[in-house]
Amino acid sequence: MVDQKHSIAPSLAQWPEIEVLEAFVIDVNGVARGKWIPRDRAAEVLQKGMALPRSALALDIWGRDVDEAGLANGTGDPDGLCMPVEGTLAPATWLDRPTAQILMTMRNSNGEPFFADPRGVLSRVLDRFAALDLRPVVAAELEFYLIDATRSATDPVRPPKSRAGRWQGWQTQVLSVSELHEFEGLLSEITRCARLQGIPVDATLRENGPGQYEINLKHVADPLKAADHAVLLKRVVKGVAHRNGLDATFMAKPYGDCEGSGMHVHISMLDKAGNNVFASEDGKGSATMLHAVGGLVATMGEAMAIFAPHANSYRRLTPGAHAPLYASWDYDNRTAAVRLITASKSASRIEHRVCGADVNPYLAMAAILAGMHHGITRKLAPPPVPAPKSGRPEDLDAEFERLSSNWDDGIEAFEESEFVADYFSADYQRLYAACKRQELDEFRQRVTDVEYDAYLRNA
Repeated sequence: MVDQKHSIAPSLAQWPEIEVLEAFVIDVNGVARGKWIPRDRAAEVLQKGMALPRSALALDIWGRDVDEAGLANGTGDPDGLCMPVEGTLAPATWLDRPTAQILMTMRNSNGEPFFADPRGVLSRVLDRFAALDLRPVVAAELEFYLIDATRSATDPVRPPKSRAGRWQGWQTQVLSVSELHEFEGLLSEITRCARLQGIPVDATLRENGPGQYEINLKHVADPLKAADHAVLLKRVVKGVAHRNGLDATFMAKPYGDCEGSGMHVHISMLDKAGNNVFASEDGKGSATMLHAVGGLVATMGEAMAIFAPHANSYRRLTPGAHAPLYASWDYDNRTAAVRLITASKSASRIEHRVCGADVNPYLAMAAILAGMHHGITRKLAPPPVPAPKSGRPEDLDAEFERLSSNWDDGIEAFEESEFVADYFSADYQRLYAACKRQELDEFRQRVTDVEYDAYLRNA
């Protein structure tokens, strides 16, 4: 599903005030890597592309080369050609200097996506759906925390209009409209900036944690665009928060005693006539929908290194944290990893609830859709839904696989998976595992404060 080459390149003509172009690709961890291009050279980049080292796509979370990934050490560190992604040229209005941004994607000399570009990984998965005359329709919901960095980077933000003595950090105030009012200016600016960038923002709501919010994106019939929207929304949220004297984090579990942040993904499926193939007359979902669920459940454990990509990700996947612990499914049940929503025939869809907000959206959507394709083409049946629907371990252990509870197991399952090698390519499987192994090794060398408190004098 390679983007078609367009005869008319994007142009800055409609924004005469723009002084600089921020051009970037998205690396293995979902981090933007790129350059500032002065306006007098922007047209060249927008028409002919931009060179970046291929190794920029395989850096660890601290931005260091990963030798085992095979793109830097011993290769001469060659450049790849990055081309603009259609529809992503827009002003970055949260910056002081008049700036536009453009999302880029790295390509081979033949115009095909470079294997290490996460956007290309998703594109190759979508090629398989095109071969079935199926078109996934996708939308993401992203949760995040606002942080008042002037007080403490580890302290959730308090409402700016709250009176002294009335702010209680332990209150959740989920779905509170008055808490939305407290941050009306910032949240409204996020929506305005997002829409200027063509990001289809839908609902905004107060989430379970203090200072935690969620923004929903409208569904689109192009998962590449859906992933673009998620990536760009993260940039908008962080940029606008910073402009308003705050920080924003999509870290999966920034506070041990508060709710984690997730990225829930909604997927329906259209045939070439535009019919939703997940719909059924009985409200239980079509055979195709259930096969997709069967594939998601069967492959979820092998994809956990994508859905929970960081050491911190696994803190969210703990009992009582409103995050799934099993590769489970159910109808309209938010404790399940895969929730089927079938109340409306035309809007019948699957909600995948495993991902933390810290995921790379391209890789996460690639893994989800690959699991669905795996189930559809093999006509896999999901395991039976247990009763009662409590989500308690004693109700789930007999039927569903327990998801990885630690990073090491998730990486090992990923790098040994035939499913991952098939859909992501063996080359990308090795690259991703190498990046995660380097990060894991760094964490193993770090001794935490709590370990010193517990053991330095008492062990």
